Amino acid sequence: MIFGGVAPFIPQYREIKKRMNAEGFSLYVCLVLLIANTLRILFWFGKRYELPLLAQSMIMNVMMLLMIHLCVRVKNRGQIIRGPDRVFTDFDWKYFWAWTDFQSYVDFLLIVSLVMSLLTFLLLDSVIYIEILGFLALFIEAMLAVPQLIRNFKQKSTEGMSILMVLMWTVGDLFKTTYFVLREAPAQFWLCGGLQVLIDLTILGQVQLYKGNSAPHLSRQSSHHH
Repeated sequence: MIFGGVAPFIPQYREIKKRMNAEGFSLYVCLVLLIANTLRILFWFGKRYELPLLAQSMIMNVMMLLMIHLCVRVKNRGQIIRGPDRVFTDFDWKYFWAWTDFQSYVDFLLIVSLVMSLLTFLLLDSVIYIEILGFLALFIEAMLAVPQLIRNFKQKSTEGMSILMVLMWTVGDLFKTTYFVLREAPAQFWLCGGLQVLIDLTILGQVQLYKGNSAPHLSRQSSHHH
C-alpha cells in the first residue's frame, strides 16, 4: 500500500532517463499529485486515517520531486538555444509550472504547504473544513491522469509515455476502488476512485487509437533512437 502509488512512475522515470527526452510525460501529473498528497497529509491531522496512507503520501511527494528534477535536467540539457531562465519568483503565469530551475518547483510547494498548514491549523476544529479538505485531496488525485490524457489528445500520440505506467495506474485504481467499496469507505473515496478508473481506461484507449502515430516534434528528435 505504501509503495504502490509510486511504483507506476518507475518505468516512466527510466524511460525519460534512457531517451533523455521528457516530452512524452506531462509534468502537470506531478503538480496534481504534489497538491493532492500535501492536502492529504494535512487531512490526517483533522481526521486520523490509516498510517500507511499517510506514509504513502509522503513517499509520493518525494517521488514527484525526483520526477521533476529529472525532467528539468533533461529539458535544460536538450535546449541548445536556451531562452531566458524562467523562475517561480518572476510570478509570470504564462510560465507557471514550466520553470527552468528545480528550486522554483520546491519554492512553490513550500508556499502552498505553508499556506494550507496555517489554514488547517486555524480551522482544525471545523468539521466542514476538514471534510472539504479530504474531498479536495481525493478529487485532485482522481484528476491525476487528466493532464496526460489532454497531452496525448493534443499530440494525437502516446509516444514517450510509459504504457506500463498507465497499466499500473489502472490496476492500482481498480484495486483501490474495490477496497474502498468493500471497506465501506466514505462516498468521496469510491466516487473519486471510480472516476480515476474511467480516466485510466480512456488513456489505454488512446494508446490503441493513436497506435503508430509519432508525436509531431518527437519524431524528428528521436528518429535516431529507433
